[in-house]
Amino acid sequence: MAHASDTIIAKAPRTRRVRRGAGRQHHAGPLTYVLLGLASLVSLFPLYWNLVAASHSGERVVEAPAPLLPGPRLFDNLAFAWNQVDMGGALINTTVVAGLVALSTVLFSTLAGFAFAKLPFRGRSALLTLVVATMTIPPQLSVIPLYRIITDLGWVDQLQSVVLPSLVAAFGVFFMRQYLIEALPVELVEAARMDGAHSLRIIWHVVFPVARPAMAVLGMLVFVQSWNDFFWPFIALTPDGNPTLQVALAGLGAGNHTVDQAVVLTGALISTVPLLLVFALLGKHIVGGITAGAVKN
Repeated sequence: MAHASDTIIAKAPRTRRVRRGAGRQHHAGPLTYVLLGLASLVSLFPLYWNLVAASHSGERVVEAPAPLLPGPRLFDNLAFAWNQVDMGGALINTTVVAGLVALSTVLFSTLAGFAFAKLPFRGRSALLTLVVATMTIPPQLSVIPLYRIITDLGWVDQLQSVVLPSLVAAFGVFFMRQYLIEALPVELVEAARMDGAHSLRIIWHVVFPVARPAMAVLGMLVFVQSWNDFFWPFIALTPDGNPTLQVALAGLGAGNHTVDQAVVLTGALISTVPLLLVFALLGKHIVGGITAGAVKN
């Protein structure tokens, strides 16, 4: 007994040292800040040069060496780009399209992800495999049949021709399914059913609160993708009719056999500013949503 107690006493200081070191915070060194600063500069340089190019004339932008400091023509180029195409209408159309696509994708992907993650039904694995397999199909293969459908419906140059084909995405379904598998305990769903909650109430009061962080991340990813989408909107919409921003930019800066690159980059700057504002206003919530599911109590 004395030998055992001596062993325990001898090991006690070592245990205290481990616990004391476990709560210690590690601070970043100077090299970390230098690397982070360089990475930030490299990431921000394309946006900065876009601003520089938008403040010069088209002839100066294509000269060598390229300008690295802002010029005096920024507001002139902004006014010219805004008036050459219907930039205001394109901004409204893009906001409507990207917002509707993001909301519908998040809603349907969360419902489908919950079904694949927690609801047992026959053929679940095969159906999930089929959904994931659709991500391997290039979108160019569906252009011709999709265009014939919207032509028969009379939706050419209408926003619904861009919104409806993108109401749900296979990536969103798979993303939400993987998140809910770990974040939503099946016991929580069973407890809600035992309390008499029906399916819609379970989804609203149990699934949505648990899935809110992943829904925020998915919504932002889909919103940015839809905002920058060009291929299908360029086919379904026309620059002179009811364009989104990317379609409107396709007709920007055109002149007599030349393209004013400064005006084109000015339009690209206009289309980028709303996304920067969204990240500036909601960036804290987006990062919080990403990290919320990574911490366990």
